Order: sequence, then C-alpha cells, then structure tokens
Amino acid sequence: MSHLPILPILVPFIAAAVLLLTHRRSTATKRAISLTSIVALLIVAAMLLITANDGTIHVYRLGNWPAPFGIVLMLDRLSALMVAVTAILGLAVLSSAMSGTDRQGRHFHAFLQLELAGLNGAFLTGDLFNLFVFFEILLLASYALLVHGGGLARTRAGLGYVILNLAGSALFLVSLGLVYGTLGTLNMADLSLVLTKLSAADQPLVRTALALMVAVFVLKAALLPLGFWLPGVYTSATLPVSVLFVIMTKVGIYALLRLSTIGLATAPFTAGLLQPWLPWLAVGTIALGSLGALAARRFAIVVANLVMISSGTLLLAVADGSPPALAAALYYMTHSTLVTAALFLMGDLIARQRGALADRLETGPRIATFMGLGAVYLVLAVAVSGAPPLSGFLAKLMVMQSLAHTPTAVAAWAALLISGLVVALVLARAASVIFWEPEKSDAAGPAPSPSIPMGIRTALVLMLAGAPLLAVVASPIASYARAAAEQLTAPARYVEAVIGPATRIERERRP
Repeated sequence: MSHLPILPILVPFIAAAVLLLTHRRSTATKRAISLTSIVALLIVAAMLLITANDGTIHVYRLGNWPAPFGIVLMLDRLSALMVAVTAILGLAVLSSAMSGTDRQGRHFHAFLQLELAGLNGAFLTGDLFNLFVFFEILLLASYALLVHGGGLARTRAGLGYVILNLAGSALFLVSLGLVYGTLGTLNMADLSLVLTKLSAADQPLVRTALALMVAVFVLKAALLPLGFWLPGVYTSATLPVSVLFVIMTKVGIYALLRLSTIGLATAPFTAGLLQPWLPWLAVGTIALGSLGALAARRFAIVVANLVMISSGTLLLAVADGSPPALAAALYYMTHSTLVTAALFLMGDLIARQRGALADRLETGPRIATFMGLGAVYLVLAVAVSGAPPLSGFLAKLMVMQSLAHTPTAVAAWAALLISGLVVALVLARAASVIFWEPEKSDAAGPAPSPSIPMGIRTALVLMLAGAPLLAVVASPIASYARAAAEQLTAPARYVEAVIGPATRIERERRP
C-alpha cells in the first residue's frame, strides 16, 4: 500500500508547521505556502478518488502495527469523496481570505491548514479514539478561526461555541472510556465483531455508551434541540471562516454514518439505536431551519439556517440507512456544501455594496453590480430551494424517493417540500429587498460601491460552478454515490480489509 492515504493529513500539517516557523514573514509568503498546500491537497484528493473508485478498501497501518492494536487510516469511496469536497472548499476559503481577511489577525493560514488536517483526519481514521483526536484538532483550529479579526460579537459567539464543544468533547471521552473498558477495543472494524459476541449483562452499559457517542455526533451536526448554536456562530465569523464552517456539521453526520453502518447495525441490541427518534428530530430540524430563515433579518442568518435544513435532510437519510438513502445523502451533501458556501460568499458581496446596511434585509441604495450579482443569486436560489433543473432538484428528489418506504415518509416528504417552498419564498423576498426595491433617493442612479475583490470573485465562481456541474454530470456522480453507499452498507468487507481473516484476538478486560 502506498503512502497516499496519509497525505491529506500530512500535507496541511507540514504546511501549518512551516507557517508557524515563518510567522514573521510577509503575508504574500504565507499565502504562497498555504496555496501550495491546498493545490497539493487537491491533487492528492483527485488521486484518492481514482484509487478508491475500483471498490477496494485500502488500509494504511501506521507503524505497520496490525489492527486492532495499531492506528489505521481507511480509504474507501466515502472518505475519498469527503476529502475531495474539503479540498475544494479549502481553495474557496483561501481565495476569499486573500481579499484581505487574512490580515485581520495572526496565524490565520496556520490555523486554516490545521483545520484541513483535522477534517481530513476525521474522514480517514479507522478508530474512534483517533476520531476524537482529530475532532479536537479541528475544534481547536476552529476556535481560533472563529475569533479571527476580533470584536465583541465574535468573542461572545466563540465563548459559547467553546463551552458547548468542551462539553461535547468531555462526553465523547466518557463514552470512549466506557466502550473501551467494556469491549477492549476502539477500532471501528473490530467493534462490529465484538458487539455481536457481547454478553447480555454488558449490553445495557455498551448501549448507553454508544448512545452518548451518538449524542456527541448529533450535537456537532446541529440536530434539534442541539442546533441552537449554529446561526450565531456561523454569522459571527469572518467570511472565509463561515465558508469553511459549512462542512463542520457534515463531520458529525459522517461520524454518525460510520458508527451506525459499521458498528450499530451489526448487533441486534444496537441496531435500532437511531430509531424512532432520529427521523422525527431530523424533521424538526428542517422545520426549525425553515422558521429561522423566515424570521431572519440578515441574509447571513438565512444562509446559516439553510445549513441547518441541510443537516436535517442528511440525517433523515442516515436514519434510514438503506443504500438508496445513503446514496441520495452523499449526492445531496456535495450539492448543499457547495451551494451554501456560495451563498455565504454572495452575502458578503451584497454587504460590501450596501454600506451601513450591510446584509440586512432592508431597502437601501441600489447595488452597482445588481445585474451580475442578481443573475448569480438567481442560480443559487434555484439550486438551494430544490427547483429544477439544477442539482438541488435532483438531490432532493433522490432523498424523497429513498424515503418513500419509511414509517415517517409522509412527515419527511412534507418537511422537504414545505422547506423548499419556504426557502424559495425567503430568497425571493430577500432578492426583492436587495435588488429590486431601492430607496426612492436612488432613482438618479446606482450608489458608488467598492469593486468586488478578485479573491472573493474567484471563490464564488468556483462554488457557483457546483450546482450546474452536478446537474450536467449527475449520472456519473450518482453512480459513484450509489457505489459508495453499497460499500458502506457491507461492513463485512470493511472488517475483512482491516482485521483480515484472523478474528480470534485476545483482549484485556478492565474491571
């Protein structure tokens, strides 16, 4: 096995170390190092997609220690897809930061690289303890990125965000200790073996420990009622950080997806752990996000609530766990990540051209570039609301079709259809206020406004291309998503790749 699976972690880690060593150098030097790292990451991500597409599950054993005793990294179709989406988002974040945001505080580029390393590590790791380690890396970097630029609003949001995630990390650590003390392993592949052989006396404790772990993952995914933190945090950060945070909720969903398919589904006493509560709370999350978007008075808050709606939609598919539902979730995840990131960029461009009004949904001076921005806004609004013919329609249709057989199908369909209508109305109202209803004092012509920075323009074009591109190449991407879902729902292949045929492993049991 080549060293390819460790490169998505190693490349940004090395870049972060170099950036810390050269922190006194010019901003141009830091940008060059960060750009080199992300371009290399994009190349590696493309190679990972090609490598994983043959259906083989590749195992990278650090120190060549055999599982379950050593640390393993896992490369399959799902992890390759998540690394690729992260790399694309990283390029957009860097492009927007190069408009000047990276000058607002120290070590922005180093923390960006650490965040990418933590994200990629979480997507590639094969054991739960190292998932905790990479969670902590990405969370520590996100704390610094959230308060980048300073200000009271960011400090307040950062304080609440830190406290909440510290509580989640403590809960995660407790659950890991309970699982290891009872089962003697934290390797995800090995977990599926030992759960099926667990004595009846130990099953309640293990079920409780895994339930605590699930609670941590849904907290990070902003599931109702734990998603109250999301709008305030996402809208307090600087633009590049808001764009990067779009994928943060996907980390919790990814972790829940791995745990449920490899671990929970293999044992009768844990197979129903996500039912029946998760589908109903996912529907509630979609409803909460829709109401939040309706009540929003700033465009950024509207977009933050769209992220919450996307989390609810993805968790509906995860709760079902069937290959069609998971395939739909992977397609929808790619679509929603790119489109909501583009909408955050759009909000910043609007704010730059409206003076003191910023992105508040109030009538004000006409935007100088309202024709061009209006056209981009229309494309993104059609995509995110799920209207044809763009990727949002295809993604939502796939999700709805996959949920038709579930007990909560009526509620899920109603939530998805009504949320799409609400999002369309909210974005139409915002467009009316921002683009088509200028103040009467503006009748003489457009107010002067700053030009659009090249970095933000580049990032917006990169993200904007996602919606039509995902629709044009929907067939191969959907085929890849189906293959990834089928691979994910066949845990025996995963276990064989990691553990091998030798399943008799001597374990130490703690009292």
